[in-house]
Amino acid sequence: MYEGVVQDLIDELGRLPGVGPKSAQRIAFHLLAADPGDVHRLAQVLTVVKEKVRFCKTCGNVAEDEECRICRDPRRDRSVICVVEESKDVVAIEKTREFRGRYHVLGGAISPIEGIGPDDLRVRELMTRLADGEVTELILATDPNLEGEATATYLARLVKPMDLRVTRLASGLPVGGDLEYADEVTLGRAFEGRRLLDV
Repeated sequence: MYEGVVQDLIDELGRLPGVGPKSAQRIAFHLLAADPGDVHRLAQVLTVVKEKVRFCKTCGNVAEDEECRICRDPRRDRSVICVVEESKDVVAIEKTREFRGRYHVLGGAISPIEGIGPDDLRVRELMTRLADGEVTELILATDPNLEGEATATYLARLVKPMDLRVTRLASGLPVGGDLEYADEVTLGRAFEGRRLLDV
């Protein structure tokens, strides 16, 4: 335990996701030793981010305007929506340059253990977007874990009466991976998602 504001700084840093007590302490002492100009810039950026950045009114992605750049882009395919858990997932998919549709960010995944149900996510907003009949395919790109699977299953059942093409991202073995190190679920998915080899 440290005194006063130093301990306050460590405590606040420790509240960040993925930052444990040791990391919080390390970051705090880095900031104490850093150039005051660097620390001031960091504080300024944090303040500006909280003032300027909001969530897109259409898809829920981070944006500096009412709508994000993807929703404003007229070249994006309006008939396909890719559902993701968080904004960071949008960035990951955009890096592939494979998807030209639009997104819907749920803001998390269903997790009864953490007390997160469908009403805590942006499911109602998704259903509103699907109501006009313009969307023909819904890609469920939630994480391939228990919560992501539960969320994908819930959404698939919810939209079933809408006669949409509902797809799920394939999952399985990573490129360059070894079979002996793959867990049972990953290996099982790889078998389920196997494809015909044209030689």
